[in-house]
Amino acid sequence: MTVTPLVHVEGLRLTSRDAGDLLAGVDLDIAPGERVALIGRSGSGKSLLTSVIAGTVSPALTMHGTVEVHGRSVRGCRPGTTGVALVQQDSADALNPLHRVGAQLQMPLRRTLTAERARTEAHRLLAEAGLEDPARILASFPAELSGGQRQRVCIALALACRSRLVIADEPTTALDVVSQAAVLRALRSPALREAAILFITHDLAVAAALRDRVVVIDRGRIVEDRPCADLLAAPHHAVTRALVVEAGARAEVLAG
Repeated sequence: MTVTPLVHVEGLRLTSRDAGDLLAGVDLDIAPGERVALIGRSGSGKSLLTSVIAGTVSPALTMHGTVEVHGRSVRGCRPGTTGVALVQQDSADALNPLHRVGAQLQMPLRRTLTAERARTEAHRLLAEAGLEDPARILASFPAELSGGQRQRVCIALALACRSRLVIADEPTTALDVVSQAAVLRALRSPALREAAILFITHDLAVAAALRDRVVVIDRGRIVEDRPCADLLAAPHHAVTRALVVEAGARAEVLAG
């Protein structure tokens, strides 16, 4: 039986008047519940591709091709209306510094729950995201938390939105190895089992920790798209081979 992809990208070109093609002929499908790591060096186009799928690409850029999420074209959609939950690289920017975590986490929950049930659910979601002492976290301002804690709050926010697609844009980049592992465990939470995850990173060791499919992008083109184990065992493209060497023993540490 053919599974209808949750994300369907076909023949995508993204062009700039000054720089020409930024993405060129990108094809990518993501099935419901699939974990896909999009990996590439800085400037490879991975964040641009993410912004197209999330519907947040700059209007100054020209898009050609097909990009659909939940069977609906993202073309012309207002930011925040594509049904995508976004976990950003900088958690300090993603969270409002003037409001306590509890107020921010309960905001999407209050659309369907009473205030009391929203508070209970917020507590549960923080625990699902691997945060100890959820009551203290809910009462804290973002600046009172560590970077790893803030990223797990952002994952709890993604859970609260009940999106079928979570895009995590380099959420472990600024964290130490221990905090990276904690964030990756949160993304493997049973509460996200039914959600597809597109995980953007420049670190193949981090990608390997998701234990699923890896898509390698270079200079705006996808150069490999294979199961993670196969790609690690026998990388085809020169860029992938270099990334495998750089990852080294870190893959085993982060996947633990």
